[in-house]
Amino acid sequence: MSRRRKTPNTSTPTPQPRPDDSKLRWFKTDIHLHTPASGDYEEPKVTYLEWLRQANEKELDIVAITDHNTVAGVAAVRREIEWLARLEEQNRLTDEEKKRLDEWRSLANKILVLPGFEFTATFGFHILGIFPPETSVRHLEHVLLNLNVPAEKLDLGSTETGAGTDVLNAYQIITEAGGLAIAAHANSTHGVAMRNFPFGGQTKIAYTQNENLVALEVTDLESRSRSSTSRFFDGTKPEYSRRMHALQGSDAHRLIVDLKNPKRLGIGERAIELLLPEASFEAISDLLHSTNFDRTRAYRPKDKPIDHLAVARAEGPNQVQSFHETVTVRGGRQAAVLADLCAFANTDGGVVYIGASVRKGPVKGLSNIKGVQKELQEAIAERLQPQLEVRYETAQSENAQVLRISVDEGDEKPYCLDQSKFYVRNDAETSLAVRDEIVALVLENAGISRGGASEAVAVVEKTETAASSSSNNSRRRRGSGRGGGTSSGTTSGTSSGTSSGRGNESAASQASTPAPAKTPETSDPFDLPQVGVEIISSENRNGVNYYVVSDLRNARSVSNVTRKGARKLWNYAIAQVEDHPVDASKVQWKGDVGLVASESRAGKVRYDLARRNGKNIRVFYGVTEDGMEGPWAGFVGK
Repeated sequence: MSRRRKTPNTSTPTPQPRPDDSKLRWFKTDIHLHTPASGDYEEPKVTYLEWLRQANEKELDIVAITDHNTVAGVAAVRREIEWLARLEEQNRLTDEEKKRLDEWRSLANKILVLPGFEFTATFGFHILGIFPPETSVRHLEHVLLNLNVPAEKLDLGSTETGAGTDVLNAYQIITEAGGLAIAAHANSTHGVAMRNFPFGGQTKIAYTQNENLVALEVTDLESRSRSSTSRFFDGTKPEYSRRMHALQGSDAHRLIVDLKNPKRLGIGERAIELLLPEASFEAISDLLHSTNFDRTRAYRPKDKPIDHLAVARAEGPNQVQSFHETVTVRGGRQAAVLADLCAFANTDGGVVYIGASVRKGPVKGLSNIKGVQKELQEAIAERLQPQLEVRYETAQSENAQVLRISVDEGDEKPYCLDQSKFYVRNDAETSLAVRDEIVALVLENAGISRGGASEAVAVVEKTETAASSSSNNSRRRRGSGRGGGTSSGTTSGTSSGTSSGRGNESAASQASTPAPAKTPETSDPFDLPQVGVEIISSENRNGVNYYVVSDLRNARSVSNVTRKGARKLWNYAIAQVEDHPVDASKVQWKGDVGLVASESRAGKVRYDLARRNGKNIRVFYGVTEDGMEGPWAGFVGK
């Protein structure tokens, strides 16, 4: 029961032209399904025809059979169909057998069934191998043997196979055999991105960034949390710079969900939708080897359609999305939108919603979307350099229409507004880039390391001189305007809060002592808060303290930051370092992580946290609840 497709040439994800959307449609897919061939299947008396019927009942277009370390389920399905077809050729079919064969064929024409397995690698990590529908059982068994599954266990469907093969070799073997290697439930038990697993950061990086791994299957795809797996692997972390496709599957070990335990899902209960030209292995492979990340989404029932704008508003402004009710030139509203687009292009890409705010209440919407879009197109072409490609969509929410503008991370950084204003995005803030950020953008675009930066610095300095001149001219032409984004202003950063770990002595003398800039101890970002700021080092020059600031929100470090010129959260962190140095004896420790202090700021509780490694203590300032996972979560509410 297969639809024959050619085997693709697998490779590392590379940018590809986006297909014509008019020729694509969404296919409901479940990439992780077990059958009675798995030893831990919860309904062993279920027939394979019943299994496929249920897939059809759930309106699935594509399914993958992924039993534990076996392809016995795939073999059983094919044996039954081949046996019935042979009886048909011999005119020996009974009425019941003919009815069964017709049903098999009918279902096979509706659903693309991909053969595969769920392999248990060394240390118990689970990996999905999914193959073209024409792949023979013998070939699949040969792959399992190459993965060191013992021959005597090929038909058992056991989660345990003995010594097995390490994760990286497993990815390679599956890929070279013509399959797609996908990390199974990557963020959960037996997953390669499971948090707090006692492996070094380099191992975790290798397991999740390897070129032979095409996607991560996750269990939190619809989570809006900052620490969700898909957001962690969005390509913004220097250590995890390859953005990964995030998929979801049911991992069903039964036909329908267990009503007594809803975590025991049935077929199609946690499906994904893929935007494809056709239901084929080749189309899926092409998508997962591309950078078209917006062609996958969690499936939502037709009677419960998702209001994407409502979800976005609930999440609020963040690193990759912003909201503007209006886009008028007067009042600087248009300039604010352009600043956001510039910042997104310079940082991680993002989406701007126009016609909606994040305030409670109904969506205002736009009465003339086409007119607004035309004005923005003209403004973008005139005021943003270099030329920036954006995508426009109309989003419906409640009874209002909103303009959704998407922009990818640019490949001609740095982008600027009005030839002089370089913006970056830090969490929910669009800010004017400081000098070192502009340098970093130039180096990134040129592919130059920081160590060989002299030429790039010279270029930036010339750019800054020209920009200053241009800015003066621009002010004379345009006036001051209030909406050009949030500049790097200052805040007091001196609210008292709960001071459980701060000493009373001043750190001015300590901060004035020159300290060489250094990188923090190697530590896997999994184990760090996902929000907040860390002060890496300081140096005093002519009576002014200059800091190296690491922003955990985007995993970037910036040098030459002063208290006076620092952004809000940076300013707060520097103020705490200078005015309230941490006393390790007063930190509320839980093992090697601790709570320094907590306070309510800007409507959110923010935490100052500590982590110790021997005598070394790292402090993370201004961490919010959605950036605290694992051992950090124990401090929430304190």
